[in-house]
Amino acid sequence: MNAYLALFILLGYFLMLVAVSFYTSRGADTNAFFTANKQSPWYLVAFGMIGTSLSGVTFISVPGNVSTSQFTYFQVILGYLVGYFVIATVLMPLYYRLNLISIYSYLDKRFGFWSYKTGAGFFLLSRTVGSAGRMFIAVQVLQLAIFDRFGIPFEATVLFAIVLIWVYTFKGGVKTIIITDTLQTFFLVTAVFLTVFLIARQLNLDFGQLWNTVQSTSYSKIFVWDWAPKNNFFKDFISGAFIAIVMTGLDQDLMQKNLTCKNIGEAQKNMLWFCVVLVIVNFAFLNLGALLLIYSEQMGITIPAKSDDLYPMLALGNHFGLIAAVTFLLGITAATYASSDSALTALTTSFCIDFLNIEKYPEKERQRIKTWVHLMFSALFLVVIILFKQLNNQSMIRTIFDLAGYTYGPLLGLYTFGLYTKWSVKDRFVPLVCVLSPVLTYVLVSHSQEWFNYSFGFEKLLLNGLLTYVGLVALKKPTLSYETSN
Repeated sequence: MNAYLALFILLGYFLMLVAVSFYTSRGADTNAFFTANKQSPWYLVAFGMIGTSLSGVTFISVPGNVSTSQFTYFQVILGYLVGYFVIATVLMPLYYRLNLISIYSYLDKRFGFWSYKTGAGFFLLSRTVGSAGRMFIAVQVLQLAIFDRFGIPFEATVLFAIVLIWVYTFKGGVKTIIITDTLQTFFLVTAVFLTVFLIARQLNLDFGQLWNTVQSTSYSKIFVWDWAPKNNFFKDFISGAFIAIVMTGLDQDLMQKNLTCKNIGEAQKNMLWFCVVLVIVNFAFLNLGALLLIYSEQMGITIPAKSDDLYPMLALGNHFGLIAAVTFLLGITAATYASSDSALTALTTSFCIDFLNIEKYPEKERQRIKTWVHLMFSALFLVVIILFKQLNNQSMIRTIFDLAGYTYGPLLGLYTFGLYTKWSVKDRFVPLVCVLSPVLTYVLVSHSQEWFNYSFGFEKLLLNGLLTYVGLVALKKPTLSYETSN
């Protein structure tokens, strides 16, 4: 793909986002930044959440991962549906009833100051690492498609990408993101289905032949019933349910969008349709991965050693034509920016609300604090993405879920204990439990094959949450909690 054309498309894309930001942020105050004044239409939230949930990791890693894991990732997706049901029926009603801006305020009401700060702190860690990893994927593609050809170093590309996010989010915040993420999800979904169509045309397949071709290969295998592998159905399904709960229901980023709906009924309607579309789009990504492999085999193309490189190599290498290259560039950019822009806003919101108590300041001072915090997290993204380039050597979707197993586990334990017991805890010791639980999880997972003849997959999240829960039981006090006594 011509580098100048790619640059022109990218700049045009971001000019569109800046124009949307200018329109949506007129007269916006910090309430609009944090909550969009609770006036977001549920259907825009539902559709925009697709882009936020999928990100560049799904766009690149899910198709690439088919070469080694077939369609078994769909077992995790099926588990998501159970997790989203719990979010819609248990967590969202709680958040709306307590009228929360930051969902971690619940931990303050339930346990106390230190539990609250610990929960918010683990979110900041989890979302910073996870979103930086997702953005790393897109920046790599932009580097390959555009900036390498101009001799621009990777670090400068990262800086450019983050500055663009900051420009269109710093004023309107979540109010702007509801609209921009809707547009970006449209580009993402269009990209995957159009790419499937273009590959099928290259292979001279109609829709029925395309389906039969994919199903006739080993790539289409979904279910693994053997207990030993990491991707056993029950491991993946149960892990998927809890991954959805923690990475959506206990995550300020995704919940911040849900909390901008007018009421709990609209928020639950949003969650229902979000589930339907998410399953369809993820299944399309898996089929895309199989088609990429089938095409490579038929054309005698060597599969890259790193599976994440397969889709970019074929799309940008003009194997499917200029339309596919342009579609891929827009899709990967939209996928990652839909995730990264909302993450940056959610991190800013959580830090301002949970650690700086920004509500107590007048509006002018709130604007100043919010701007500086927004800048701080932008700089932090820059550092973490550069570290990913140095350290990552596996499929990014595996990396993201592996890290989530350690960073979201304490949140799972805290909320499970808070919702399903009536005990208070010795609040000042909660940070110690939440730090020790991931450490102990890492030790057990690292030696599980040797000690127990068992290999952990994504279910390390459950182990981490269980250890946190047990630690909280040890800290319990024989008194009723805030939530029970009120």
